[in-house]
Amino acid sequence: MTNLDLIDRKILAELMRDATLPVAQIADKAGLSQTPCWKRIQKLEAAGVVTSRVALVDPDKLGFGLTVFVGIEAPDHTAEWREAFAKATVAIPEIMEVYRMAGEMDYLLRVAVPDMLAFDRLYKRLTDSVPIKNVTSHFSMERMKFTTAYPVDTLTR
Repeated sequence: MTNLDLIDRKILAELMRDATLPVAQIADKAGLSQTPCWKRIQKLEAAGVVTSRVALVDPDKLGFGLTVFVGIEAPDHTAEWREAFAKATVAIPEIMEVYRMAGEMDYLLRVAVPDMLAFDRLYKRLTDSVPIKNVTSHFSMERMKFTTAYPVDTLTR
């Protein structure tokens, strides 16, 4: 479903801003009544546009004060290595995101840990579980902007 109309984009913008809003409020902001709005939300979920509704939390208040971006260079590009790497990253819950990249690094990971000691343990666990050619870690000093909401309500078609 790539052909989202303005109403769909308004609904999505509200859901991304606050998924706990009552359907009546979302409908009002989208210019619909409740039933058509709810049907559109269900359609967006069925089409896989809305994949889940979650609570966002403050990592510092949960004790995850260190964010590390880890660049991985693979020793080879075989299906077997990719599968082993995927399995290794899935098994480490502190690895929050994994992206396969184009360019100098092959993979980029976002890692959330309490401190440097915890990162060192994670590093050893990852490098012990799968061969890696090179690892480059970048430590975040400050999160200046963070959002999970895509700017769908600013798109014009």
